[in-house]
Amino acid sequence: MAVWGKVLGAFFGYLLGGPFGLLLGLFLGYKFDKARRNTAFGGGFRGADQQVRQQAYFHATFSVMGHVAKAKGQVTQNEIRLASVLMDRMGLQGEARRHAQDAFREGKESNFPLEDVLQDVRRTTGGRFDLLQFFLEVQIQAAYADGTVQPSERQVLYTIADMLGFSRQQLEQRLAMQEAAFHFYQQQGQSGGGHHQQWQPDTGQRLKGAYQILGVDEDADGQTIKRAHRKLMNEHHPDKLAAKGLPPEMMEIAKQKAQEIQGAYDLIKKEKGFK
Repeated sequence: MAVWGKVLGAFFGYLLGGPFGLLLGLFLGYKFDKARRNTAFGGGFRGADQQVRQQAYFHATFSVMGHVAKAKGQVTQNEIRLASVLMDRMGLQGEARRHAQDAFREGKESNFPLEDVLQDVRRTTGGRFDLLQFFLEVQIQAAYADGTVQPSERQVLYTIADMLGFSRQQLEQRLAMQEAAFHFYQQQGQSGGGHHQQWQPDTGQRLKGAYQILGVDEDADGQTIKRAHRKLMNEHHPDKLAAKGLPPEMMEIAKQKAQEIQGAYDLIKKEKGFK
């Protein structure tokens, strides 16, 4: 536990200002200790080991993805193809792609230590909500890449969510948002993914999906919709995730997620007629 800031602050504060100085020094020391603790453990991937932490996060993402794919039973060519589609969306090439493929194969092993890996993810990220949420959402996105989530996959996702500190309700909400996003866009190229996304005609179904992506009711007022949009963009903005240490190899997915949120908001805004 970080206490030296408080101890030294109180000591020098008392010397310089008596009892009042002690209280002031104690407060300033507390703020110093908190800042140090956040930098060391809760500030994302900072410090000299930033690259090592980013690599660990990247490896865990794809190994857990392989484990989720294995939940259906024997991993088929379709699951492997869907993982490759996600790698394409990330723009992974060369060594980074080989690393992702090796990690995915590792996750398919019957003795894969899922809970240990997830505990490492929590430690690696310092428990940062946005990085943990991104990790969970990538797993959901991969599981839903073929348009359905099997009960066995759902059970693994429950375990992942629980180990990362998310409730089942939060997981179900994110599953609904991912399902809405899947139908919100018309994927070009191979089924289940691809780099380019094209708007479908504005239909009631797409508008319903836009509300689900933002996590608001269809009768929500403009202020509620704006708050939901700001919150989601704050959590998913690529620049903010990059500043907190998201591996550079995963930035393309973050950009696409932000575009997804913005596209849903723009459609609702147009239909509702507010600025």
